[in-house]
Amino acid sequence: MKTLETGTMIELYSHGKLLLTGEYAVLDGAKALAAPTKFGQYLRYKRASGPKVEWKSLDHRGHVWFEAIFDLGNFKIVSSSKADMAKVLQTILIEAKKLNMDFLVDGGFEVETELTFPNDWGLGSSSTLINNIATWAKVDAHQLLQNTFGGSGYDIACAKAESAIVYQLVEGNPTTKEVGLDFPFSDMLFFVHLNQKQNSREAIASYRTQKIDKHTLCKEVSRITEAILGVDSLQDFEGLLAEHEALLSKVLKMPPVKTRLFPDYFGEIKSLGAWGGDFVLATGNEKTPEYFVSKGFETVITYKGMVR
Repeated sequence: MKTLETGTMIELYSHGKLLLTGEYAVLDGAKALAAPTKFGQYLRYKRASGPKVEWKSLDHRGHVWFEAIFDLGNFKIVSSSKADMAKVLQTILIEAKKLNMDFLVDGGFEVETELTFPNDWGLGSSSTLINNIATWAKVDAHQLLQNTFGGSGYDIACAKAESAIVYQLVEGNPTTKEVGLDFPFSDMLFFVHLNQKQNSREAIASYRTQKIDKHTLCKEVSRITEAILGVDSLQDFEGLLAEHEALLSKVLKMPPVKTRLFPDYFGEIKSLGAWGGDFVLATGNEKTPEYFVSKGFETVITYKGMVR
């Protein structure tokens, strides 16, 4: 994340995220491998006249997709283009204020956010917003996350990270270790968007209903995460991805994404984050983009094009 000042405007930036291993199990203490992306979200703010917060959100094309005005005193929604989004933002601002009563005092503010990726990609439009607001408010981003959306917090760690991380909750507390992740076969790795966005909160709630041996699950997922960090051949990497998919498939009682959508694909495919949407990781070659495009999945990004 970077912070800089341009005239009277302050600009903040947070990285998007991808969870490469540890989906769901990271909630219960498993070691997870995650990576900040080259895509992210800006937040720019400056002082303005009047006791109000004027908010404008831009998409990756620079088009306004949300606007709202909040009363500065109690964050009452004065007007908004999307009521549901305004209520979410109102909650975040209120919780940030609770954590730092000096936040948003002495005059009004104009605020502009801007995504550098389509907001249906699932790269962290919420987590990058939370991290940017926490930085602005000078509060703990993990605490602000818990007070609003909840979750493991790996996405907040990615928002701040400059390289891939091993993330783990130890007795409920987030721990982050930055790691080098320069696979010798990185040019054979691709991220493919499944043309739908998965609701992480609903997926987590479903996972919570599963009666499983969480200790064994976390132990196995952590082992796979550690093994991937030391892998140097594509064949071994593919074996670990397949093992991870089989493990989570059994826990979630869902077929792996390759079985469900791409049974004829020549490489390995792994779900990333909440199963059923967003991006998957595929191993392959120069024919990989053509394969997925022929199946109707046109967003295929190389490893080096996605990961910081």
